[in-house]
Amino acid sequence: MTAVSPPPPGAPPPPKPGVLKWVFIGVGTIVVTALVVGAFILGRRGSDSREGAPLAVPSARPSGPPSAGATVEGMPAPPAPKPLEDVSGQGQPAVWVDVYAPARVRQVLLANAWLQEQMKKPLGKGFASSWAAFFGTTGEDLKASFREEVFDLVAGKLLDVPFRVQWFVGPEDATAPAFIVPNAQAGAVAAFEAMEQVAHRGGFTASACPDGATASTAVPEGGFQISRWLVAEQSLYAGRAGKVLVLARQPAMVLRGLCAEVPKLEAPEGVDLEVGFHHEQLGRELALLSHALGLKQETRLHFAAEGSRLVARGISGPLGDEVRLDTAPLSDELLKLIPAETPVLLALQLKLPEKLEASKVQAYWKGEDAGSVVTRQVALVWTPRGDSALNHEFALLWGRPEDAPALERIFNGGNKLFHSTLCSHRVLSSSLEVLQRLQNACEGQSPNLLNAAGPVVAGLRAPGSLTLGVNTGPLLGQLAMDGYWSEQRLGRKAPVPKSAPPEIEAARRDLETLPFVGLRGTVKGDSLVPGGFGS
Repeated sequence: MTAVSPPPPGAPPPPKPGVLKWVFIGVGTIVVTALVVGAFILGRRGSDSREGAPLAVPSARPSGPPSAGATVEGMPAPPAPKPLEDVSGQGQPAVWVDVYAPARVRQVLLANAWLQEQMKKPLGKGFASSWAAFFGTTGEDLKASFREEVFDLVAGKLLDVPFRVQWFVGPEDATAPAFIVPNAQAGAVAAFEAMEQVAHRGGFTASACPDGATASTAVPEGGFQISRWLVAEQSLYAGRAGKVLVLARQPAMVLRGLCAEVPKLEAPEGVDLEVGFHHEQLGRELALLSHALGLKQETRLHFAAEGSRLVARGISGPLGDEVRLDTAPLSDELLKLIPAETPVLLALQLKLPEKLEASKVQAYWKGEDAGSVVTRQVALVWTPRGDSALNHEFALLWGRPEDAPALERIFNGGNKLFHSTLCSHRVLSSSLEVLQRLQNACEGQSPNLLNAAGPVVAGLRAPGSLTLGVNTGPLLGQLAMDGYWSEQRLGRKAPVPKSAPPEIEAARRDLETLPFVGLRGTVKGDSLVPGGFGS
């Protein structure tokens, strides 16, 4: 194998060859979704609905002018609502984030020194800039009954009880989530009405739920009312049906949220925030993978709010009748093979027929006798890219090198893979560059996971069935750089800089200080028992 040097840091990377689709559909959903909810639940000093303890922490609200110029004085009467037409369907719930203890999660985010510092820098200001004026507007600016900023009212009162952030798949117009409060209390309803009085600028009505809705939501008299809240030239849509409150960027998503079937949000013990996803709604590939592992329809990632951090609590989910996961620690040979800076690691203890012959594997999937079964340690290492012009970089690490001939037959598809045997594992990689990085780690020429922080190594060595490791620093640092370089290539005649500006490099370095997050699920009976670790 020929050694290939990776591109120098800060330079735009060249495009890479194709990828296996299921690699980034399932794992990408897990990684990205876990980061979304923090943007909306920052910035409130209030009381925890679970503990009743007052919070006294500094504010990390989006920076912006104290007065965004929004006011109702002299404004014309809002237009009459229009019928909401062409809602393509309810869609299926695919991914969701359940925030069981909003005040505890906010307290963590507000008390986090790294986040507080970033909100003062270009990284944080750029992240919040598009909504800074909306959420930075005060009730005094709006001549409202409240005096705090809109951010505090929405995040601290309207969303101060358990709520769900729901993504749907299916409809073409379902491009953003709905924030659903399924059991709004008096304080949330009062906050909703306060915004309605001063920010309402027209909206829509709907006489029924979209086709495909399964919730038994009663249509209010006069139909569903979806308001457009306009503040500082930014629009947010809101709706209410009984005790259900919904916020979204699109009116159709508000209607879907009002008509969604949301279970009672009861937190598992020691869990404050949970990310869940429905395998079958995320594509055929992930559904097949879930079936192969013996997972049922839903899997959840648990997190707890502790001090100034969100701490991983593990992976849980029901298992089917045919469980194909075993329990074992990750071997040192595997940890030696994986570069320390790998953004995403998914490791499995997978039971398969001893001989991977087509007839035996087919019988095994059908639940028929396939002879003796052997557990394989299998790992996927993945580097997501933040530019649609770049393919994701990945490698499959197979802990039984004698399966090499079978693997060549199984993975003999349209996307070329590069094969090698390293650290007692058969390696199939998307490119020679990825293979070279793995070889360097295996030979000790670059840091590997055995060089990671002690708690991370201990967590990876603990017995488990399904392990997900997210190295958030390298992950977000690479995505930020890719995003910058993708913008530089938008103009054909515009020259691409040889290096990124200092503020972009500074943002990358700040992101790269973020910790490693590890989640583990261990087979016990008919379910996965969660366990978490991290740096």
